[in-house]
Order: sequence, then C-alpha cells, then structure tokens
Amino acid sequence: MNAFSHKSGDPEPLILPFTALNHTMLALAGGKGANLGELVGANLPVPDGFCVTTVAYAHTAEQADLDALLATLTSESTSPAFFEKAVRERLRSTAMPSEIATAITEAYDKLGEGKAIPVAVRSSATAEDLPGASFAGQQETYLNIVGAEAVLDAVQRCWASLWTERAISYREHFGIDHRTTRLAVVMQSMVDASVAGVLFTANPLTGKRRQAVIDANPGLGEAVVSGATNPDHLVVNTPTGEIVERAPGNKRVVIRAIAGGGTERIEREDNQDLCLSDAQIRDLVQLGSQVEAHYKAPQDIEWALDAAGRFWLTQARPITTLFPLPAKAPLSDEILRVYFSVSVLQGVYRPLTPMGISAFRFLGSAIATLAGLPPGDPRQGPTAFTIAASRLFLDVTPALRHSIGRSFMINALGRFVEARSADLFKQIITDPHLSITSESRGPVIRLAFSLLVKNRLLFYLMPVLLRPSTAQARIAKLETTFRSLGTVPANASAAEHLAVYEQMMLHDAVPLISRVMSFLICGVASFALASVLLKDLASAEDLQKMLRGLPSNPTIEMDLSLWALAQHVRTDEIAAHYVTETAPEQMARDYHAEKLPPTLQKGLTEFLSVYGHRGVAEIDLGLPHWSEDPTHLLGMLTNYLQLTDPTLAPDKQFQRSRQEAEAMVTELVRRATRKSWWRGAVVKFCLKRVRALAGLRERPKYYVVLLLARARNLLRSVGETLVQSGQIATVEDIFFLTAEEAAAALAGTDMHATVRERRADYEREMQRRHIPRVLLSDGREPVLETPPSEDGREVLKGSSASPGTITAQARVILDPTGARLFPGEILVAPSTDPGWTPLFLTASGLVMEMGGAMSHGAVVAREYGIPAVVGVPGATERITNGQCITVDGSKGIVTL
Repeated sequence: MNAFSHKSGDPEPLILPFTALNHTMLALAGGKGANLGELVGANLPVPDGFCVTTVAYAHTAEQADLDALLATLTSESTSPAFFEKAVRERLRSTAMPSEIATAITEAYDKLGEGKAIPVAVRSSATAEDLPGASFAGQQETYLNIVGAEAVLDAVQRCWASLWTERAISYREHFGIDHRTTRLAVVMQSMVDASVAGVLFTANPLTGKRRQAVIDANPGLGEAVVSGATNPDHLVVNTPTGEIVERAPGNKRVVIRAIAGGGTERIEREDNQDLCLSDAQIRDLVQLGSQVEAHYKAPQDIEWALDAAGRFWLTQARPITTLFPLPAKAPLSDEILRVYFSVSVLQGVYRPLTPMGISAFRFLGSAIATLAGLPPGDPRQGPTAFTIAASRLFLDVTPALRHSIGRSFMINALGRFVEARSADLFKQIITDPHLSITSESRGPVIRLAFSLLVKNRLLFYLMPVLLRPSTAQARIAKLETTFRSLGTVPANASAAEHLAVYEQMMLHDAVPLISRVMSFLICGVASFALASVLLKDLASAEDLQKMLRGLPSNPTIEMDLSLWALAQHVRTDEIAAHYVTETAPEQMARDYHAEKLPPTLQKGLTEFLSVYGHRGVAEIDLGLPHWSEDPTHLLGMLTNYLQLTDPTLAPDKQFQRSRQEAEAMVTELVRRATRKSWWRGAVVKFCLKRVRALAGLRERPKYYVVLLLARARNLLRSVGETLVQSGQIATVEDIFFLTAEEAAAALAGTDMHATVRERRADYEREMQRRHIPRVLLSDGREPVLETPPSEDGREVLKGSSASPGTITAQARVILDPTGARLFPGEILVAPSTDPGWTPLFLTASGLVMEMGGAMSHGAVVAREYGIPAVVGVPGATERITNGQCITVDGSKGIVTL
C-alpha cells in the first residue's frame, strides 16, 4: 500500500503506510504510529495498516481556527472541563476537508483491496508514548470499524478525543503546551482474535527486568486494557522460560467483534482454565523479548492471538514507570548489584547536569587516590560511581559482601546518616546473591593505614583532640585557602581555565578537605565514647539535646546571617516596604542593576560575598548559585518579615538551644561523676570535644560547594570562548558537556547537536518524580512495610532526629525555590540540603522522607530546637497541605 496524499503546496503527506514510518517520525505519526512503523521495519508481526498523519489534523484544526480559540481559552480559563466543551464542540462542528476525506477513503480501499474490511482506528498523539510518560488511554480507540463512512467518523472522533478533560489534565500535569500537541490516527486491519491481552517485558510491580508479565483474556484485548474483566495473570522468568506464577482469572467478560461492524460485550460464567498453553506463553514472551531488544528498553505490548495460532502485535510503548538502570548493570540475574543513591542522600531529586556529573567523577577519583585506590581513568571516576537517569549512585555491593563493610554500612547509616536505607540493606542482604564473600581484615587495615598515616590525618587529628579550641583557627585558614583555589592570570586562555579546573578537582581540593575530616573524627569518636559511658545514665533524647546549638556550623551561621539581614531591613521603613511589595524576581533584577534600597543592596552584597556560592541543589555546578540568582533568598526575606513574635526569633531560639545543651552537658557530667570520678572526667573530656567539633559536620560539604562555585566560574569563562567561536550557543551550554568534550570543543568540534540532545534529556528527567534510595541491578526497588494506623489515626514512623512535640498545619514542599512557609507551619520535604535551611527559621517542626540522626536536616532542626522526624517513607504523598499533624521528635512518629 503506497497511498500518499498532499495538500497543494505542502510537501508533507496526509497518509503514510506503516512501512514508511519509524521512531524518528513522532511529530508526523504520533507515538503509536511511529512505534508501529518501527515494529514493521524490524520484521515483527504487525497487522497491515496506514497512518493519517498530524498534517491532516493540523489542516482540520486550521479550518476550525483552533489556535485562536486556544489563545482565548488560555487567557480566560484553565479549567479542563471548560477546555473540553469549547474545543470539542468546535471540532465537531467543522467538516473534514474534502481532500483529507478523499485521501483516507482511498487508503482504506487499498488496505482492503476494494473490500470494506474491519479495521481498528487508534489515536496517536505527538505527546504520547514518550520516555517520561506514556499517556496511555488518554485518547480513544475504535474497534471493528467497517466501511469508509464509519472510518471517517472514527477519525473525527479520535481527533476530538485529544481534547477530553483527562487528556487536557494529563498534558497540564506534564507541562505540555496544548497548542503544540497534534494527533495522528492509525488504522490497522482487525485481527480475528481468539485471545488477546497485554504483555510487559519487565515486571511493572517489582521492577524486575528479566521477568515478563502477561494478562490474557478470550476475545479482543479491550476487555483487558479497559479493566472490564479479571484476566489470566502469568509471570515468566524470561531467560529460562520458567512460568513462576499462574493466576487464572474468572474471565467473565469477553468483548468480540460483530459482523458488519462494532463490538459486543458478552458476560459468561467463571472459567478458571488458562486461555494460553505453556508453549504459547513462552512463544509470546519470546516475541516480547524481540521487541524489547529492538527498542533496548522494557516494553508494554498489546497483542492478539488469531484462530490460526499466530501472535500479532497491535501496540508497543515504553514502560515509563520503571526507573532506568545504570548502563553497566549486569545482564544476568545470577549477578546482583546494589546501588545507593547519592543524589537522594544529598537531598537533590532533580537530575545532575553532564558537567556536574563530570565534576563528581573527578572528585571521586581524587578521593579514591587519597585512599590509595587510584582509578584507571580519573575522568570516569571510581568503579563504584555509576549514573542512572542522570542521578549519581554508588555501587555498594563490595561493601555489603564484606563482613566489615556490611557492618559499617548498616551501622553507620542507621546511626548517623539514613536509618531507612540501613533497614533496606538489612532486608536485601538475605538474598543469596549478596552473601558475604570476604572476611579479610587486611584490606581494611591497609585502607585505614593509608588514610591515617600516608595522608597525615594523625598529624592533623592529635592537636585538635588535645586542644579543640585550635579548630577555629585552622578552619579559618582552610577557608582562605579554598577561596584562593582556581585563581588564573587575567590573560589566561580558555584552555588554561579548563586545565586549572581539572587540576583543582583532581589534585588540590581533596587533601584540604581531608584535614577537616580529622576534626570530624575527633567529634564522632568523642560522641561514641561518651555514649558508651553514658549508656545507663542518659536517654537518646538527652544525647540529642546535648547536640543542640553547636558552634561552627556554616549552614546555621548562614541562616542566622540571613535572619540578621531581615531584621536590619525591618528597621528601614523604605526597604521593608519595598521587600513586602515587590516580587522576588523583580528584586533579583534590581539587585544586579544595583537599584535596591541602599540598606538591602549593601546587606545582600555583604551576605553574598560570604555565602553567594551556596544554593538549592548546590552540589551540581551546572546550576546557578545565589550570587548569580538571589531570587530564592529574597523570597525568604519576605517570609521572615512575617515573623513578628520576638520569642520565636531564630537567633533567640538558637541561643536557648545552646543554653539547654550546655545545661545538659553539665547534668550528664554530674551523672557520670556520681558513678565514679574517672567516668565523670572522661565524659567531660569527650563532651567538651563534641560541643567544639560536632558542628563542623557541615564543613566538608561547605568546602566542596565553595570548590564547585570556583569551578563554575572557570567553566563559564570556557563557555564564553566557545560561544564566541560558535561551538555552543550560550554560555550555560558548557554545563551540558563533560570536561573532555569541552576540550574537544576548544579544539574546534561543534557541540550544538550534543547540547540539544542533552538538554532534551535533562528536561525529560526534570519530570521524574520518583527516585529510589536503593536500586538493585535486576530492576527491583526494595521497600519497607508501611506501619498500620493506630487508634483510628494514621501514624507514620521514622527516626527521631530532634526531640520535642508539635501539633500544627503541614506545608508539603517538593522544591524550595519560590516556596512559602508561613511562621508556625511544619515543613514536610523529601529531603533537604543547605539551600532549604532558610525555610527552617520559620518552621515549627520538620518531617523528611530521607535522613538519619546526623543527616543535614536533622542537624539543623536540632540547632533551632524544632521537633523533627526523618526517614519517613512516602511523607510528601501521605501528608497534604494544611493537614493538621503531630510531630513527636522523641519517639520518631508523625500522627495525621
């Protein structure tokens, strides 16, 4: 069939056969059309058919003057129901252009060789079957359509289905402009199906990749897809063909084609016999494997089995709910790897830019080299580093399969970092594929020796342990050194800027950061020893109180500095009025133009001179920091001015927290001394060092972010050169390359296409909402059981992070940029990094999905003395804005 029709002067066809389509033709054929053409091109069994392209829809929409209507609707109303009524009425009242009707009729006649054959007419939207969202079921399908007149009517109904309320809402959810969406229509010869259904080439419930799932029912597949019946459910291990689950459905509803057109729904008695034989099940799974191999991704396939016993594919789309696996994940279930999300641990759910990932590879290589384990290729980073969906993961399998590593991972995570992940590790190590393979202490001893002796950690550790007061002077000197890194001569070339960037990341920074680690080792060891000595004398809540109001925490110092700026603004009537009456975006523009009221301009400049390298998702050097875009900070200033109760002022709360902590230290020393003088003396020695050094926990990351800001400035200079030479379009494009690619661009390689592709991938990944904290190489995402409700109220359990109890309204915030948290509300967040902490100043409590007792959010919450529960799975989904909740930071529970 080669029916092609063109509008006069328009080179694009109205009709295309499946044989002329492939995956590159999404804009012309929509998702279904492009995929069906791809399957035909791969010689897979697809019923013959053709596509009414988006050109035909566009001509009809133009005749209906749809663009003008959409412009009016966009400005007047955003109600999906209002959209649906107005647009569908306009399309229904517009006659199909005669040349389009003729083209469809001719193509239908050729498909049936002059006979009125039954066909399936399916909508195929351009915003459909995309990598980030399948849009399955958003537009209509019409089965067993017979005759040219019925076919034309079905096409028009498909066009109208682009504007159903559910389709409009779905597009708005994914941020797709209605005016850019078009619809193609695919037409296939009907399969006289004896059995039909759906095949997933990966298990959509568990994520397991090499496990196929089949739902099958007699008759047409519509009964399965629509959920009208309870079909047979089958699970098959793909590599072996083993059928691991057979769950016969009652199959009470069967949908069959009617002679002459249309379908009928038949209800019958229960039938527990499977409608596919074992051989047919394996044949179907094998066919699905061919489809998956062609697309190189798991597929959701609709299929039909005809009376002759032949399988046909009527649709295939990606399974968009599965989280992508790292590129080097094992292809066999006999090998199991465990990936731990560094991105989620750091409170960054958004994707990292390519240059941001490249920077982490450099830093990882530097850390591995410092530990005596230099990687083969520093640009690729340590073998433990891996990337999935543009997020950073660590392959922790070797640690979990080593007796010491396993104990360290579980205990360290559970006590200090992220208790829920520790519980997940306890759960998954029962898998035989993760059994311990080494108990040798030699490598661990050599690693410790390398760190402590070769890298002179003992040299830095001992003076601080003996005189913790020296830590402040050492920290100040280190910060000065960090701020001088990456300095280049004024006339340095772009290549020199790039070389200095690599030198800084690979060689200069990590040895400096390791010195800070000596302070932390002192603080952590002192806390651990004190905890042992106070085991029978102090509760967990007592120890947490002792950690409040710690000095030298750079994030706390930053937040209090911003609060001080807000109070300074409050005393200036002109500045205060300006802040409360001006949008943060406008204030940011005025700042760069030096048009802010003098009090605010001077204060913000001074603040940014110290903390301008910080920001939201600050671990990605591809994102602007506050010096470049202070919009978020200015929004926080507006929020702070609403806090008028002096007793709730953050500086006062911090002071109270410090006084409470120091009183608790005195009490704990008293309790220990009552047991024995030596215990009291050792506890006093330890707690003094805890108070002096534990607040430095945030320093390593603070310096890393300072380093990344310096690196960003160097790379922007490289970007400016590449823009001038025409290798990239904008300065920010440099962050969508790697360091190696930037060097190639400086040598003359054009990078426009690479940047466009990377930016498109990045934008798609920005839509992803679910990021697993732990991912297995077979695709599974371990989960923990949800605790039952208590006393009729739902209770969420997590880890105690900051003691105290508060009952107030919740404010769920997924991204702090532009967010408003009113004084007294409880902040509910997926996780936090320092870019979030200005919100803490007005929060009355904190609930986080990630984190442990020593995680960033927990530390800051304790500093301010607000109750906090962390490691609460699903908190941002199960708690709603404005809902009254009780946070019990002592017990680690949240009551809804």
